[in-house]
Order: sequence, then structure tokens, then C-alpha cells
Amino acid sequence: MAGTPRFLTLADVAEVLNTSSAQVYALVRRGELPAIKIGGRGQWRVEASQLEDFIQRMYDETRTFVDEHPYVDAEPRGE
Repeated sequence: MAGTPRFLTLADVAEVLNTSSAQVYALVRRGELPAIKIGGRGQWRVEASQLEDFIQRMYDETRTFVDEHPYVDAEPRGE
């Protein structure tokens, strides 16, 4: 199997999301980002498809937020 691996480490996910491994761990522990715990030492893995689903959900949530909270300039410019 060439290409993207099926499972990513938390460090891999952090790199994709441009955030810290601690932040990714928090997302996993809160259940926002589905992951599996493998091995006796409890190493976490995130399936690539779950990461893509998470990213899409974040886009959807952001769009909803922006739609419900439109940016309004408090003072019109040039007047």
C-alpha cells in the first residue's frame, strides 16, 4: 500500500492541523476526534478518513458560526 497510511499518530495529525500534539490529544480525549488506542503502552492512532471527516465538520461548524454571527464593521469608513 503506497501513499497515505491508513492510521496516523497524534504527532502526524498535529502536523496536518498545524497545532500541537497536546491539542490533538485533547480533541481525542474529548471525543471530538475519533481515535483508537493500541498496544500495551496506549499509543493513539487516528484513521485518515476520521481526520478528513473531522476537518469537514470543522468547516461546517465554522460556516454555521459565520452565518449566525456576521461580521459587521462598527463604524462605516469614509464618512
